[in-house]
Amino acid sequence: MDKLTSMNVFARVAKAGSFAGAAKELDISRAMATKHIMQLESQLNTRLFNRTTRSISLTEAGAEYLERCLQVLLDVEEMESAVTKLQTEPRGLLKICAPPVIGATHIAPGLTQYLKNYPDLSVEMILKGGQVDLIDEGVDIAIYLGQLNDTSLVARKLASSSLVVCASADYLNLHGTPQDPEDLENHSCLINWAIPPRDKWRFKGILGDRTVTVTGRMQANMADPVRNAAVNGLGLIMLPRYIVGRDIELGRLQVVMEQYAISPLAIYAVYPHRKYLSAKVRSFLDFIQGWLPHRIGMDAP
Repeated sequence: MDKLTSMNVFARVAKAGSFAGAAKELDISRAMATKHIMQLESQLNTRLFNRTTRSISLTEAGAEYLERCLQVLLDVEEMESAVTKLQTEPRGLLKICAPPVIGATHIAPGLTQYLKNYPDLSVEMILKGGQVDLIDEGVDIAIYLGQLNDTSLVARKLASSSLVVCASADYLNLHGTPQDPEDLENHSCLINWAIPPRDKWRFKGILGDRTVTVTGRMQANMADPVRNAAVNGLGLIMLPRYIVGRDIELGRLQVVMEQYAISPLAIYAVYPHRKYLSAKVRSFLDFIQGWLPHRIGMDAP
């Protein structure tokens, strides 16, 4: 028998002053209530009740055990209530990991509104390029870009963003404008290897899919270093439009090879488990799925 259940039966018998009364409250048989008490007495090697044919009363040991039992049962009730609230009400600490640009520029502004909706919740945000070990780093949700390699994780697609190849006018004037994917082999291509595959740029044209292995004078695990290098004439980049859109509008970068389609970059929210999601994780998933596509003009999933 479960000791916690037996302790609850003991407390009910003590309160009711009879086995029959406690059994009725607990919707069990009188014999079962008696069995729970006898097992406790056997385990403790002491008598908890003085019994007569008409009544029962606590022994001295029983009175002391009851006091401890009531505290344990109260602690368990409070603990279960706290855990249940974590499942039903967003509260506690939510740890999020996201790539630097999309995290700082596009997710962080929405967190203000999100946190206003849930006053018992706080957020720790980690801005980090590439994929992370959610379990080891204690991350509740991570935002991933592109292809997912870890099939043990659960992923929800949030949106997709178009990718463009672009460079500054200075670079194109000096080195020429590539017309076909193969032309990129003779250019400096700046690589953001947070977006897999690391050095492969893929295109779709009337002749089918084409993949080019690119090289260049600079690589980084996030977008901003290579974007800045491209703006300053160091080479070509392939980045999401949500990162370079403003540079294109202002003429700092020019899109090339627009006749070739590039598969859009998928953006996922990734989390360790599907079952028993806490309320904080569920609420953030719902929030970010509604916020992110509209925030940066991406396509909803």
